[in-house]
Amino acid sequence: MRVLITGATGLIGSRLSNLCRKKGIQINYLTTDKNKIKKEEDYQGFYWDPGSQEIEKGCIEGVKTIVHLAGASIAEPWSNSYKKKIIKSRTDTAALLFKTLDDSSHQVENFISASAIGIYPSSLQKLYFEDDNVIADNFIGEVVRKWETAADEFEKLGLDVAKIRVGLVLAEDGGMLEKIKKPISLNMGAALGSGKQWQSWIHIEDLAEIFLFAIENELTGVYNAVAPNPVTNKELTKALAKQMGKSIWLPNVPKFALKALLGEMSQIVLSSQLVSSKKIEDQGYNFKYTNLSRALADLT
Repeated sequence: MRVLITGATGLIGSRLSNLCRKKGIQINYLTTDKNKIKKEEDYQGFYWDPGSQEIEKGCIEGVKTIVHLAGASIAEPWSNSYKKKIIKSRTDTAALLFKTLDDSSHQVENFISASAIGIYPSSLQKLYFEDDNVIADNFIGEVVRKWETAADEFEKLGLDVAKIRVGLVLAEDGGMLEKIKKPISLNMGAALGSGKQWQSWIHIEDLAEIFLFAIENELTGVYNAVAPNPVTNKELTKALAKQMGKSIWLPNVPKFALKALLGEMSQIVLSSQLVSSKKIEDQGYNFKYTNLSRALADLT
């Protein structure tokens, strides 16, 4: 079996690529950096430049499933131009893949796209499931709506489509955990805003395994990729400080201060998403990390 992955050298893609290769699944991957192209039997790189609509057509030869992980980080300052980049890096890349398939004979049957739980409106009480047809009235909600719409287009080509809504990713390097650890390491850690906002987290290992699970089981539809036990921002901050042998003594960082510092981007840390993992578990996926303290112990 051969899979085409976009974003294969990123945080999630690199883990997924390793898992696939261990399972005997061969990888084709797309990169905008010609220096990252390798030509191994089970790991073959192909060049693309979505901005100029350039792509090596050989990338889809023998491919059964496409996993679309490419997308600019949302954790960079949100200038108007960068906000456009966040959206285009997800939708224009999907459109180029669509065009490539539409213009070629191929064997692709499945399209799996990353998405985000940021599509759900912020709430301190509501537990969100995949069939909640509500969209956050903010920039992240707009991003995810357009991201998922781009993925749905592949149904027009007769492909089965799955969308994996990713929660707060906990990883050793990169992701949100790295940013939270810095102030705590200096004994300057503090909960953000009220600290009551829900953080539906997932260990990077489980996240990569869920994408592999989606490939192997040919999943279709929407799935939340979050661990079964969400925590509040305050609980996450305290648990991480404890794991690092640090104390939390500062008061919460006020909402107005975060808005002054981060502007519109403050919605990333102030939004509350309490999200269910039941659907992916009902499909048969068993989480390795269900408990936050165990996940943090592994990563720190």
